[in-house]
Amino acid sequence: MYDIAIIGAGMAGLVCAQQLHQAGYNVLILEKSRGLGGRIATRRLHDTLADHGTCYLKPKGELMQQFVQLLCDRHILQVWTENSEFRYVAPAGMNAIAKFLGQGLEVWRSQRVEAIAYHNSHWQLSLESARPEATANRPSEVIAKAVVFAIPAPQALAILEPLTELSTVSTLCDRLRSVEFNPCLSVMAGYSSQLEPQPDWQAVSFVDNPVLAWVGWDSSKRVEKTGNSEVFVVQSSADFARRYLETSDLQAAGYELLAKASECLLPWLAKPEWIQVHRWRYAFPSRPLVQSYLSTETNLPLVCCGDWCGGNFVEGAMHSGIAAATEINRQIEGRALPGSNFLQAIALE
Repeated sequence: MYDIAIIGAGMAGLVCAQQLHQAGYNVLILEKSRGLGGRIATRRLHDTLADHGTCYLKPKGELMQQFVQLLCDRHILQVWTENSEFRYVAPAGMNAIAKFLGQGLEVWRSQRVEAIAYHNSHWQLSLESARPEATANRPSEVIAKAVVFAIPAPQALAILEPLTELSTVSTLCDRLRSVEFNPCLSVMAGYSSQLEPQPDWQAVSFVDNPVLAWVGWDSSKRVEKTGNSEVFVVQSSADFARRYLETSDLQAAGYELLAKASECLLPWLAKPEWIQVHRWRYAFPSRPLVQSYLSTETNLPLVCCGDWCGGNFVEGAMHSGIAAATEINRQIEGRALPGSNFLQAIALE
């Protein structure tokens, strides 16, 4: 039996897990994907990298500034653009941030939580392996005293709705239903490095464009480039993504995005050597909660957190993860938690 099971290895889940792990709890993270980081995602393809989720960090609050400085000191992050605001990127891929946060934690990857039930003062989580061949020796169930949902609200709702006969869970589900997200399509595209003209920018944001939201010269982040290709990442507007949200083949949408980018920026963007398209169904919270976490607030120790709680983006996710750890700790034993000092402990590992 674990003390706490955390569903989701995004920023909120990893920060929450570190808080509880450093307090001495036996913590398990269950992640449906192969890697850590959630939307802080990097894909390896065509002998190169592409950051197709969160493409940079722009620290504002004190916690994020401390975090970015630590990662810079460890040579994980570096300055990418510095016009009016400093933007920081990871040359080894943005998921290097999540790998740093995941140090010392027990994470079961490719494990999707299908159902959850409460029996005899503990939670029982039923699992489905996304890759049976890679997780054949793991059990299909996990028992834990407490559970933290660190995934988008609609995904948490789908797991919790069968428990709405419990009044506290029913109230929590009502709050989850109020959260809304905007989707996004992210196109990773490769080009010959010999094409002209080369961009005189590293990233371009679009406001009120019906198709485009952001275009980044992704390979400009890399200290050492592999191969002879340049990689660009194009992210769509929410309205454009909704048009293709249920489409099984996203290639046509990807080429449409690149064609629009070529009209606005560089003509040759419309003719890549290769592309890959990723659908982010829950890219950005459009209607987040004011609170930094949701809780059953009873003898059923269960908390929900994420960037849709009390804020947005990476910084909001980190604050939500700390708040969720504080609340689940209060419900169980009330140990001393590290707070923002958890970063120093990871740095020493």
